[in-house]
Amino acid sequence: MKLGGYANRVAHVDLTAGKVEYKPVPEDWAIRYIGARGLGVRYVFENGPKVDPLSPDNLLCFMNGPLTGTAANMSGRLAIVTKSPLTGTVTDSHQGGWSAARLRWAGFDGLVIKGKAKKPVYLHVHDGKVEIKDAAATWGKGVHETVRHYRTEHGEKDLTVIAIGPAGEKLVRFACWINENDRASGRGGTGCVGGSKNLKAVVVKAAKAFPEPADPEAWKPAHQRALATIMDEKNITAPRKGGLSVYGTNVLMNITSTMGALPTRNSQVTSFGEGAEKISGEHVKENILVSDPTCHACPVACKKEVEIKEGEWKGLRMESVEYEPAWSVGANCGNDDIASVAKMIDLANDYGYDAIEIGGVLSAYMEATEKGYAKAKGDPGLKWGDTKGMIAAIGKIVRREGIGDILANGIAPTAAHFGHPEIGMHVKNQGLPAYDPRGLKGMGVAYATSNRGACHLRAYTPASELGLVPLKTKPLDWKGKGELTKVFQDLHAFSDSMDLCKFSAFAMGAEEYAQQYTAMTGRKITADDVMKTGERIYNLERRFNNLAGVAEDTLPQRYLKEASTMQGSKGHVCELDRMLDEYNKARGWKKGVVPDAKLKELEVV
Repeated sequence: MKLGGYANRVAHVDLTAGKVEYKPVPEDWAIRYIGARGLGVRYVFENGPKVDPLSPDNLLCFMNGPLTGTAANMSGRLAIVTKSPLTGTVTDSHQGGWSAARLRWAGFDGLVIKGKAKKPVYLHVHDGKVEIKDAAATWGKGVHETVRHYRTEHGEKDLTVIAIGPAGEKLVRFACWINENDRASGRGGTGCVGGSKNLKAVVVKAAKAFPEPADPEAWKPAHQRALATIMDEKNITAPRKGGLSVYGTNVLMNITSTMGALPTRNSQVTSFGEGAEKISGEHVKENILVSDPTCHACPVACKKEVEIKEGEWKGLRMESVEYEPAWSVGANCGNDDIASVAKMIDLANDYGYDAIEIGGVLSAYMEATEKGYAKAKGDPGLKWGDTKGMIAAIGKIVRREGIGDILANGIAPTAAHFGHPEIGMHVKNQGLPAYDPRGLKGMGVAYATSNRGACHLRAYTPASELGLVPLKTKPLDWKGKGELTKVFQDLHAFSDSMDLCKFSAFAMGAEEYAQQYTAMTGRKITADDVMKTGERIYNLERRFNNLAGVAEDTLPQRYLKEASTMQGSKGHVCELDRMLDEYNKARGWKKGVVPDAKLKELEVV
């Protein structure tokens, strides 16, 4: 392959046969789908949408992009792509830190894994080769102990360890992969797929070796322009100059609660009142912040390492009390105790479960308790804000013990178990994140149409609704949000395939992405090409889901019929049907189904 930025080497690992083959990246795939998310989806699509997610036939892809491991700012993202055991959709889940860069420095664009090992194994990636090794010593261990073990075995320097914990081993449907920096590929149950394959870890040993751009003269201004947008002194929403660097992602807790857009107590209300302040980024900075670590090639440093200084969890040092996880086991569960929030996020990092999904499962259990549904099933239940009970329930989930065996399957099965599907706040069995679509209308259509189940990152419409980007819209207006969602979905599909941090889009746009891609690969593209490529990737994902028989685009009825009672969004519901009509028209879809003409137009298949 002639394109710059690629190692042009993918390891195809067959765990059943115990063999590894090395193949180049098909150049037409690289051109059409770029890398990371897009390229991973193409491999998974070719494998077949009908595959059972937990069968040996399902693919598990660890992918990076053409900017990975370079000096490109915010390029430290790794995509893990598979068919989700939680949703039945194609899914990609990204982690920060240094994993992606080291995989590229080791000489790979990706690892495509199939089969099932007879016993627990890990992959040792180094010097352009992949070895399948015995993982008996770490099976049953938490992620943190697993990381320590492989650091002892392979040396800490230049090492990345990406591992599953007990949740993945026990096939918790929302288990994830965690690396040595506690960065998670959190959503969609990718760690559950790892457990089904008896794959404990991917250990990558590689020293820094920046790939050279195809056009060094063009790269310098492209890189400088991108950096300037991130560091822009005049733009208060630029990532380095805004709240992200100061408070991390949890800068949003007080904001969304005040505007009536913070789902609280399983979305029964839209604000956590004074409780929001107690688990906010401002509270963290003033009371427990100890460090601001960062990822590969990132000047923003949104990660916030904390230390609990008193109480039961005194001495706990962990990262990070971010917005989504803090909301998940905080406001969503009626819990305003920041120490317990930190503890449960740390457990997520060690047990290897999705720190967003866990709150959706627990809060559904709590509502079932509150309304007597649990008692009717002979279950003692779990009360709002019961932190000890929450931690005990988490232990049952990761062991699949008692009620934990039900909760481990996700929100929809949990709600169904108690005989009340309406208390499950999910789309396609993936829990809704920390933005209530009655207070941020764009999130309603973004959740409903996300190809991987409910997700705020497929189309981060709050960037517009909260004024974080120049294209500003009003949070409580529904009109135009369908079209806005399509634009964001296409743009993010491209950036996820490069693979750049989502926060890059607070500063960069299609022009900056096109300029960097062109200089790195030597293949000239325009901003229009960026958007068309993103559209192609999004349509390929939707085609996969259509063929897999995934359910229609919708939201829980609570958001559509139960008006918000809280200040900021009082009286509002989410006008999903109107936004869906607008969205499908913009997409050229028919009720969420991609017509053959659209596939042909975009050269999808």
